[in-house]
Amino acid sequence: MVLILGLYAYLNSFKLEEVKVSECEFANQELIAAVVKDKAFADNTLALCLTCKLKPVEGIQFVDKIEIDYLSKNTVSVTVYEKALAGCVEYMNSYIYFDKDGIVLDSSSEMVPGVPFIKGLEFDRWEVGKKLPIEDERRFKAILSVTQLIEKYNLDIDGIKFTASNELVLTHDKITIELGEGEYLELQMMNLGSILEGLEGKEGTLNMKDFDSEDATASFK
Repeated sequence: MVLILGLYAYLNSFKLEEVKVSECEFANQELIAAVVKDKAFADNTLALCLTCKLKPVEGIQFVDKIEIDYLSKNTVSVTVYEKALAGCVEYMNSYIYFDKDGIVLDSSSEMVPGVPFIKGLEFDRWEVGKKLPIEDERRFKAILSVTQLIEKYNLDIDGIKFTASNELVLTHDKITIELGEGEYLELQMMNLGSILEGLEGKEGTLNMKDFDSEDATASFK
């Protein structure tokens, strides 16, 4: 009996008190901590780690997967692997998020900061795990090219849209960036970061429509 009571007391000392969540760009860290704590049977740290090894936590918005590591009797750490959000479009009061290949990853009633908001694409349905069924395939290919280049060159872009004349326009803070019809995208995006560094804090329009060679220049007004 004494042995049983001692074992019970020992196991009961593994009381979960703290969940340390790695820094997230898009996902809600407090929500992740709450979901993890809810998985802990009897608030037991050992039970939590074992349960999550056998059945990983899933279904958290913008999260691809998480890994839980034991730190101490009362603490676990959570490493978060987020979904690679490349852009979002609005559909019936919701924001639909997709990756660089146009595959729908998630949806939300709120716009997530840091993800380019895209205007000028039309579709009448969507499904998580499938490519957005955009009516204008040419526009969609251009958008995907832009989102891939944004990631490649680590650019800070707030919005992407097509004008009535079918030209691409980006926004960065208070700067509007005109790219034309997108025939020089690789070159334009390769140089955009350094150009924006020189315009930090300014407001106006950056015209890169004729930026078609290494020695080309862009105008700002």
